Amino acid sequence: MIEKVKEIEQRFKEQFEKISSLKELDELRIKYLGKKGEITGLLKKIKDIPPEERKEFGRAVNALKVEIQELIQAARAKLEKAEKAGKLDLTLPGKPVIAGKKHPLIKVVEELVEVAVGLGFEIVDGPEIEWEYYNFEALNIPEYHPSRDMWSTLFITDKMLLRTHTSPVQIRTMENRKPPLKVFHPGRVYRKDPFDASHAPAFFQAEGLYVDKNVSFADLKATLEMFTRELFGPKTKIRFLPSYFPFTEPSTEVLVNWGEGWLEILGAGMVHPRVFEAVGYDPEEWTGYAFGLGPDRIAMIKYGIDDIRLFYENDLRLIGEL
Repeated sequence: MIEKVKEIEQRFKEQFEKISSLKELDELRIKYLGKKGEITGLLKKIKDIPPEERKEFGRAVNALKVEIQELIQAARAKLEKAEKAGKLDLTLPGKPVIAGKKHPLIKVVEELVEVAVGLGFEIVDGPEIEWEYYNFEALNIPEYHPSRDMWSTLFITDKMLLRTHTSPVQIRTMENRKPPLKVFHPGRVYRKDPFDASHAPAFFQAEGLYVDKNVSFADLKATLEMFTRELFGPKTKIRFLPSYFPFTEPSTEVLVNWGEGWLEILGAGMVHPRVFEAVGYDPEEWTGYAFGLGPDRIAMIKYGIDDIRLFYENDLRLIGEL
């Protein structure tokens, strides 16, 4: 009977070598492994074999059954792969690969940083979750100042908040360094503002600070002239209008004209003596200037965007066009 097993094995392998389709493979499987197949027939004959030969015969039949199953399984995977490849339509256009692009706000922030570094400023950073002291008190903003109103500031606790401007970084930098220093900080700030075409509860700011001996308002003007010309072009002009900020004195709004009319995009001034006193600087020895601007607004100008909400809607069509 062992010879019968070997005979079936030989016959299967000869037929298996000729298989070229899934249909033929399935027919071969049924022929040898089906309910009425060759292997099933051998198993039914075990009862007719002498007891002393049954063990060897059964082992041989089961070994052949496993071998056939493995060969058929491997052949099926190979034929299925070939069949799928055969259905591939090489005339179809390929799927476009979309390359990533920087968000327009990030592009403007990076441009501001590049200009600031070119003017000798060092880039510094600070926390977005801030203490009331750094956000207000150290910046000469008393408790009764309107900017502390709950409708403008997002408080986390009585003394902790989401910073409303990037100026706290100036305080932290001066606390930990001795003058002279020249630093620039871009970052996200938060205010409880309505989300409309010109306001957002979260937006970018960027601020510069220069502290040294004998720093004058003329130095501030010269810096801002160079800064805006690097940003908007060599023909850019600036104009100063008197203004008020608690942490600078005198203070000014800065209007810029690069051929499209005058537009206010900067706030600036000489650092208030009380700010120096808060960080341990002697205002009789040191002077300095500070300026700040909004990357969101600059991005709207540069890219012709009339609604700030478009920057935060994650619409890839907008990013792809800019």
